[in-house]
Amino acid sequence: MKKSQWIVSILALAALAAFVLWARARVHFDFHVFAAQVALADWRMIVFACLCIYGAFVFRAFRWSQLVRHMQNVPPWSLLGSQVIGFTAVALIGRVADPVRPYLVAKKTGLPLSTQVAVYIVERLLDAGSVALIFSIAMIWVPGDAILNATAHTGALANLASHHRTLALFVARYGGLVLTVMGTLFLFAVRLAGGPVAAFFEHSFGLVSKSLGQSIAHKIRAFHSGLDTMRSWRDFAVVAGLSLSMWMLICFAYFETCRAFAASPELAGITAPKCVLLMVASGTASIIQLPVIGWFSQIGLVVMALTGILGAKAEAATACAATLLLVTFLGIVPVGLIWAQFEHVSLRKVTAESGQAEEKLETDEAMTPS
Repeated sequence: MKKSQWIVSILALAALAAFVLWARARVHFDFHVFAAQVALADWRMIVFACLCIYGAFVFRAFRWSQLVRHMQNVPPWSLLGSQVIGFTAVALIGRVADPVRPYLVAKKTGLPLSTQVAVYIVERLLDAGSVALIFSIAMIWVPGDAILNATAHTGALANLASHHRTLALFVARYGGLVLTVMGTLFLFAVRLAGGPVAAFFEHSFGLVSKSLGQSIAHKIRAFHSGLDTMRSWRDFAVVAGLSLSMWMLICFAYFETCRAFAASPELAGITAPKCVLLMVASGTASIIQLPVIGWFSQIGLVVMALTGILGAKAEAATACAATLLLVTFLGIVPVGLIWAQFEHVSLRKVTAESGQAEEKLETDEAMTPS
């Protein structure tokens, strides 16, 4: 782990310890009730939720195969291991392992790493667009107070709500969709004129930092090459359909996990729109993912969302949040570790190699005349 990551991890651990000490003195928590909530949960529903998450990985493999089909005809099932191992690395090592998936796919297929990084960027945009669309539709049926309570841990939004409630509610409901539309417009701009757009951003950000400008320009050029993966409206429809189907499966996993806690009326009676709100709150908590420490911070933020959205008791909310982490994030780890053994992949080694390879790509891009 790099020195900066150690520093961040230590600071996060210190903040977590301080929060635990603060909470112990101010929040009543009955561990016997917590244990009872876990014991009374319907584990058949939780197992089914795990299967939904596993199914989502199959959709990821099919989507990646579709995105590279103009470069090479790659069977979807051959990419499943790369997806599973890649997400296992992120779960255990942190977001620093994000480049593992494109790196493993490049090694397996023989395609240039630059093309797979481009596919990864397009994939992230598809994920963001799918979640934003599902979220915005679901929020039509969620009361405004529930939305603001669920986003209360977001400092900027909470501050905006205290002064301009209507504007804060609009941002919370449709902010993701607005950003997705803006991202789509940017996508078309890059698709039509990738070189000039990259040069513009390189010059603009280069006024602040030359290396920052070069890095942003590199990512835009990679994104431009990645857009070649979708050459027609049919291509877009297929990958969009796969993305929406995958995220609907993930939503269903959240829904089933919450409903499994039958001893808590608030959790057992969760509605589909509020479940989507919970999923987005959980997703924002996992954006900055540190190894191990990030698991507890994610549980804490999901507990806040559960109490804010559903009014669930602290014990039930904590039991549900921990189970959601196991189901949606850590459930793939045992499968990934076994798969990595079969494919002779060391997670730490491949994380270091993929990071170095990505840095080399950026360096080579910076040295290449625009």
